[in-house]
Formats: sequence, structure tokens, C-alpha cells
Amino acid sequence: MTVTTSVVPLATYRNETPYPFCPGCGHAPILDRLNEALVKLERDPREVVLVSDIGCSGLSDQYFNTSAFHGLHGRSITYATGIKLARPDLTVIVIIGDGGCGIGGAHMLSAARRNIGVTLLVLNNFNFGMTGGQHSTTTPVGAVTATTPGGHLERPLDICATVAANGAGYVYRGTTFDEDLSERIAEAVRHEGFSVLDVWELCTAYYVPKNRFSKKALFEMLDRLGFPTGALRRQDVPEYTKAYREMSAGAQPSDTWPSRGIDARFEPTLERRFHLVVAGSAGGRVGSAARLAGRAAILSGLWAAQRNDYPITVKTGHSVSELILSPDEIHYAGITRPEALAILSVDGLKKAGRYLTTMDEHGRVFVLPAFADVTSRASVTVIDPTRASDRIPKAHVALAIISAVIHELGILPAEAVDEAARQLGGEHLAATLRAVAAGRSLVES
Repeated sequence: MTVTTSVVPLATYRNETPYPFCPGCGHAPILDRLNEALVKLERDPREVVLVSDIGCSGLSDQYFNTSAFHGLHGRSITYATGIKLARPDLTVIVIIGDGGCGIGGAHMLSAARRNIGVTLLVLNNFNFGMTGGQHSTTTPVGAVTATTPGGHLERPLDICATVAANGAGYVYRGTTFDEDLSERIAEAVRHEGFSVLDVWELCTAYYVPKNRFSKKALFEMLDRLGFPTGALRRQDVPEYTKAYREMSAGAQPSDTWPSRGIDARFEPTLERRFHLVVAGSAGGRVGSAARLAGRAAILSGLWAAQRNDYPITVKTGHSVSELILSPDEIHYAGITRPEALAILSVDGLKKAGRYLTTMDEHGRVFVLPAFADVTSRASVTVIDPTRASDRIPKAHVALAIISAVIHELGILPAEAVDEAARQLGGEHLAATLRAVAAGRSLVES
């Protein structure tokens, strides 16, 4: 599908959600300057991707009306690299803390060596603020932290000198108190290559109290360390994604990764946007089942967006998939109030509370017999997998329930769901097709 849109300049890229940061924390003013920079740049918010990881800085992306990607600690630069390689037209901005720079130091060096076209915004407050104020790679000598009560002994990492020496095209060091910070952020984003802004700030929860730190002390520390400030490097060197595409321009199709698009083959039965949430347990193939439904939607000429939520543990805890199906382009992948909710396990029930409270009388909740007493303003339908026309293995319960929900609501053609299963293939194809058919039998009269 090709969609032509026009961009109307925005007065703000911030949403209405208030920041959660401690009073006096430097994160808020840095994000405000980022917002001002985006307003100056007038970029389409759908074409801006904020990439974050863990820590207080990792909370940042959710306060902006842009695209976003949130991942593991120290790995945000790798996600940004992949996004930029796949879509070099996007504006990709990484928001990371000094802790993430230490954990992901090798990724930062690789991005600098490649001069990958993303902007790295470092919220540098010299400690791990979210987890109790432990020392980080930028903690200065002598500093008192939770893990260095007698004073820190290591020299702090000079982020700017490190990335500059390894090829970054734009390098800036400043503070939250710099009046031109928003302009420097905009300048960094405009730069074609790898841009790094190391912004020093105050952690009022841990670093400031333990070290009697202040704005004045921050500037004194810059002088003591001999770390220069301002735009330290502006150099036009080949940007990686552009150079890669130029190198690959003459490659034969057999030399490149094959394109695997999904062509519409069936008539859609859905005429409006539909929000479906499936809440189950990790290891229950919830995400795989939702992905199959999303593929069936695309096969039916619809747009589909899937967002998964699960803990860091393996095969324990919850697994929730939010699935949006729409005849129109989807600009935001989150769901607040689903039209349909399927609850597959105790773990899923625990995570489903926020959906149950927002659903109204027009919604449908589908539950296993064990959760028949769930309360909601939406109507509740019990689906018993043991009553299927064919035995449903435990590993395929999620798929069978999604198949039942889709068939009951009539939101996708049955043949599109079957074709999606066949396209996914694999050694369990026959079992997958049986589960899809068995799910439909659960709601057929």
C-alpha cells in the first residue's frame, strides 16, 4: 500500500503524560529541549523513532507522540542501527544514560566506527539513578556512590573523545543548563552521520546528596577533568547506510536478501479499526498466535500492528499481545480499550485488569472456564477447548482461542487465517491447521 500524507508543523511532540522524574532531575529539561528541537526540525512524528533501554532515561520515549522502540539495557544503539539500516529515511534518536553507555560501550564504538546515521542523546548523571545510585563508567574520581562509599578510584570515561576518535561525525558535550541545547540537538539530528550529545546533569536523588553536588560543582568538574564543551567535532564522513546502499546498488537479486512481502489475496470483512488483546502466559505461544492473525489480516488487505508485553524471564510470567487490525494506516500501536479480550491463564488475568476496567458494554471478553466469574462491563463468553471437534494440544490453545474469537466476531475470512498458517509453514503445520479448525468448531452452532 502507498499512502501520501502531508506534514503539518506541530507545536509540540510531547503528549499530556507528566514526567515521573524526581524534583530537580536533569532528565526533564533535556527531554523538553529534545521536544523543542523536534519542533524546529518539523519532522513527521510517524517518521521519528525514539529508541531507549533501561534506567530512568529509558522511560523517556513514552512521553512523546512519535514512533518508539524500547529494549534491553545497553542495547538501544543496536536496535537503532537495525532500524536505520532497514529504513534509512527515518529520524532515529537514541536516548540512553551513562549506565547504558557503559553496558553497551562496544555498541557505541561500533556505531562510531560505522558512522551510522542515528543521534545518540546521553543523559549523563554519573551514576545508576534508577537502581540506587551505583557508580557508572562516567563517575568521577573521588565520588561517593552506593558502590564506592569510600570514594571512586577510576577515571571517568570521556564519551566524546572516545566516539570522536572512532569516527563519529558530530560530537557535542554540554549540560542541562546550556541555553542553546535545543539548537545543538537539532543540529545533531540534521547531521547525516553518527551524532553524539553527552549532556551532563544532576541526579538529585542520589548523586547530589551524597556528593554535595550542584550546578557550580558540575562546571568545576568539567574544568578539573579538562573535558571541553560545545560542538567538539563536525566532520562529513561517509554515512554507513548510504554507503551500504551505494555499494549494493549494482548487486544482482541473488546477491541480496530476498524481499518477502505479503500480498492481499482475500476480501476483507472488517470495515473499521479493531483492537484485540490476548493475555496468557510466557511459553504459551501467545505472540505467535497473534502474529498469525496479523498475517491473515494483511492477506485480507488490512493493516496490522502487533505489540507484545512479557517479562525478562523465560517461559514464566505473563505474555500479552495487542493486535490492531484496520482498513486504514495505523500510526500508533498501543491499545487502551480493546473491542475484544481473550484471557488464557492466571498470568494473563493478572495483566488484563487495566483492559477489563476500560471496556464498555460493546466489548467482548473471551475466557477459559476457569475464569468464568471475571467481571466487566463487556459481555463475557466462556470458551472450553476440551469441547473442540479435535483435541487441542496445550501448545496450541492460544491459537485455537484466537481462531475461535476471529470466527465468532467475523473480523477475518476463515480462508485467510488458514492461508496465514500455511505460509508460516514449519514442521508443525498440520497441527497448526488442526488447531485453527478446532478453534472455529468451538463457536460454531
